[in-house]
Amino acid sequence: MATEPRRDETLPSEKIYDIHAAFDGELGDVTSARTAAEGFLSMLARTSSPGAAEHWDDILLVVTELAANAVQYAPGRFELTMRRTLDGVHVTLGDTSTTSPAPRPFSPNKGGGGIGWYLIHTLCDEVSVVMHDQGKDIHVFLPW
Repeated sequence: MATEPRRDETLPSEKIYDIHAAFDGELGDVTSARTAAEGFLSMLARTSSPGAAEHWDDILLVVTELAANAVQYAPGRFELTMRRTLDGVHVTLGDTSTTSPAPRPFSPNKGGGGIGWYLIHTLCDEVSVVMHDQGKDIHVFLPW
């Protein structure tokens, strides 16, 4: 009986590419997380070009949204892990909040906001949230 390959299995000729970075949860860490993601994508692009030009920007946008949400809604540190998968990129952002993310109404009269979680679900192939005693991990899979 054949089994489906797991998303994290690599092709025999591919090297496993991944990064892990931890941040204190300050406002400037949103930019730092995006910069870390950009470095990962640059490394990845040297051996495997994205299937479409927008994949690069989509991944950076999702990382930025996840980091901004962690800074805004979760006190303290957050961690970013990115890994190349068989068919894309797996991004995990772990933070200290034990509250599961939920969509909020868009509020242009209150400075905007409220579209990030919708955006993440629109751009990602899969989104899941794993709750644990120290907070949560948000896992997203995006095409590359």
